[in-house]
Amino acid sequence: MIAPPSRKARSETPIDIRSFDLLSLTTAFVLGLHAAHLPWWLDITLALLLGWRWWQRRQRAGRVPRWLKLPLLMLLTLAVITYYGSIFGREPGAAFAIGLLILKLLETESARDVRVGIGFACFALMTALLFDQGLIVTVIVALGLLPALATLRALEPAQTPMTLRRSLLPGLGLLAAALPLALLAFLLVPRLSSPLWGAPSPREARTGLSDRMSPGNFTDLLTDDRPALRVSFGGTPPPPDQRYFRAYVMWDYDGTNWNYVDLVYRAPVELLTSHTIKYQISMEPTHQRVLPMLDVPVDAPEGARLRQDHVVMADRPVNDPLTYTAQSAVQYRLQPELGIQARQRGLSLPVGFNPRALALGREWRQRYGNDDAAIVQTALALFHDGGFSYTLSPAPLGRDAMDDFLFNTREGFCEHYSSAFTVLMRAAGIPARVVTGYQGGYWNQVGDYLLVRYSDAHAWSEVWLAGRGWVRVDPTAAVRPERVSLGAAAAAGEQLAWYRNDWLQGLRNHWDIVNRWWGEGVIGFDAVRQRGLLTPFGIRDADTKTLGALLAIGSVLFIAIGLGWALLRRQARDPLRAALRELERKLARRGVVRRPSEGPQHYLSRAARALPGQRDELAMLMRCYLELRYAHDEPPPESLRDFQRAARDFRVVRVVK
Repeated sequence: MIAPPSRKARSETPIDIRSFDLLSLTTAFVLGLHAAHLPWWLDITLALLLGWRWWQRRQRAGRVPRWLKLPLLMLLTLAVITYYGSIFGREPGAAFAIGLLILKLLETESARDVRVGIGFACFALMTALLFDQGLIVTVIVALGLLPALATLRALEPAQTPMTLRRSLLPGLGLLAAALPLALLAFLLVPRLSSPLWGAPSPREARTGLSDRMSPGNFTDLLTDDRPALRVSFGGTPPPPDQRYFRAYVMWDYDGTNWNYVDLVYRAPVELLTSHTIKYQISMEPTHQRVLPMLDVPVDAPEGARLRQDHVVMADRPVNDPLTYTAQSAVQYRLQPELGIQARQRGLSLPVGFNPRALALGREWRQRYGNDDAAIVQTALALFHDGGFSYTLSPAPLGRDAMDDFLFNTREGFCEHYSSAFTVLMRAAGIPARVVTGYQGGYWNQVGDYLLVRYSDAHAWSEVWLAGRGWVRVDPTAAVRPERVSLGAAAAAGEQLAWYRNDWLQGLRNHWDIVNRWWGEGVIGFDAVRQRGLLTPFGIRDADTKTLGALLAIGSVLFIAIGLGWALLRRQARDPLRAALRELERKLARRGVVRRPSEGPQHYLSRAARALPGQRDELAMLMRCYLELRYAHDEPPPESLRDFQRAARDFRVVRVVK
């Protein structure tokens, strides 16, 4: 007697090339999805290792030796710790997990190895949502399950070879069938007030505007096309030249940087008219406290305070999407009276920096005397007529940065112009300061809101004029008026010609409506909104027990509906059973009738004894039927068609009594 194979022997059954190729495809998809989160040298190394293993497995089956795997594991651990400083956390954890997934492929030779690898790949696939939960990334993660499901399907016995497209289609159907249950779980699974584990912010996360500005450090923001603010107005939106969103007001200049100092002192504002603008801002996370407001805010929203110079600071950093209501003045006089200390601070300049710029400012003061407005216009005329150009890639500046900019390079963007203008004003004896924030935006008529992107970041100046207080002056507009009237992309000119394409901009801005819905309806669906989910049904605050009971009832109903649909579909559309019944009818006409309690194997065996001349043909039909019925979850289409054709062509010759 031959003993049955042990469990270990069954689990060590070698896999075919098709299964390994699909597993490699799944692993490559996971690596590609995480490529942007990994250092470039690790991306290249893991991609080369994956490609080598795929090529080596096609040449000769077998595991990679341990003497090679163990050093690779040690090198991976050492590389992650050296680069990140630890293997714990979002970035190092993801890098280590992807590396382990590639190394797992080196020892994959059995069906058990494939199943373990697929489980690990699905986990690594979901970790991509720790970095980005946007709609596009979520869809890509869902599509990443298709090769994983195709790999598991390829492990089923007696699978016939299929094209890649046909291998992926069943998984797409499974994902579609799982959507209702996923929606039910999304709505009713009780949400925690805090996550199960911390997800630290990336070390180089984009934070939008900074409380420090130096000419040149806006470059990354000006090329960042992601949404920063979405602003909804109660009525008609303000014209483009009034869409200045104040963030930081910077007084202190050290020759290189302008710095914001957070003070409680609030500058008085005198409203020249009772008309104000009311609006609502939906702000993306910045991990900072500043809340940009339309210039100039008259009050702070709930959970924030109005600080020095009408800068609005939240009580805590904005780490999640935030929506707040605001109110700003249209016509005003900001700080009509300037104290001695404020005047000295607004005229302060570092000693030993930019001597040519200081000399030019003093020359203007001597020429125009006490006419501050004439000095301001002379500076703007210098930028307009002095050969200056607007560019997002200006030449680097030296120690005397403003001198280099004003008298040598004469090229730059808003940071350069606002900084140089403010230095010139102070040199001429006019109190001045730098203001940073956002300017412009795209009015989305479909969504009825103003879309402000990070690329709309801007810097301008404020000068103090007697009888008028602090007055906004935008020196960049003297060089490029399009920056104010048409936006940052228009100001860049030929540098971003592709960006200004009307069709492309319309597509991008309309797509933002979908992103806004996704952010508010899906990502922003928190515990508070979940508790109010049943308000239309008379339940104001749905507690955990209520949500759990509804989830259990909904799950049972969903399973019952799915099971009933599957049974009805199997009975109504069972081509294998229909082919067997056709064969039974042919045999019944010759006297071989199937008994009520007789299974297909016994019935076809009895028919073979009754028809000795067709015994081999009936035995073949019996083997095919049993394999198609019991060896697969779903019979392969090619084999099913062969059985249907054989049953249809079968003809009874004679019956022996």
